[in-house]
Amino acid sequence: MLKIRQFVFNFFSESTFIAYDSDSLEAIVIDPGMLDRSERDFFDKFIAENNLRLTQIVNTHLHLDHCFGNNYVRDRYGVKIAASPADAFLGATFEEQVRKYIGDDEFDSRKIEIDIPLHEGDIIPVGQYKFHVIEVPGHSPGGIALYCPEYNCAFVGDSVFYGSVGRTDLPGGDGRTLIDSVRSKILTLPDKTQLFPGHDRMTTVGHEKASNPYLK
Repeated sequence: MLKIRQFVFNFFSESTFIAYDSDSLEAIVIDPGMLDRSERDFFDKFIAENNLRLTQIVNTHLHLDHCFGNNYVRDRYGVKIAASPADAFLGATFEEQVRKYIGDDEFDSRKIEIDIPLHEGDIIPVGQYKFHVIEVPGHSPGGIALYCPEYNCAFVGDSVFYGSVGRTDLPGGDGRTLIDSVRSKILTLPDKTQLFPGHDRMTTVGHEKASNPYLK
């Protein structure tokens, strides 16, 4: 059975997810945003208590709040970072992002390097389940979603939220591209597909098609 655990980390209230197969105990972490020791310890405790074997880090995009914990998880668990190469410039300038938006060097600000470049149609296995990579640019140039048809869910990063969409005023963002991406790539999934965004509450494709004012 596929299981999903959501954490809310850092002062951006970012959603980090662990998706795991309860039979094989294989797991991936999506957008590791843990920022300080207490958040890292909380994450590690969940991994240990559930005997999970992390196989990969997957980033829906590389804005700093979604990858504060990338290097920690890579070092601690010996796994690789998978993300779209179109966001590589964000990983390369991670230190500058930290200085700009946080203003000090208290946190781990090593650049984020992509080990596994992801593209439309790639498949990420998690035990018996398969996550399909869908390119959803606009919030960032390399925004992606991870769609699991067997479990009828998708992790959509900051592309679409409950009743809203992601901001597009950050480097590489583009409003028209984002709306077109969400309409053509996310809203074409089955209506009952659960959408897990990078902030705030879960929603569904059907709900956003019917009521999201940005997608009319």
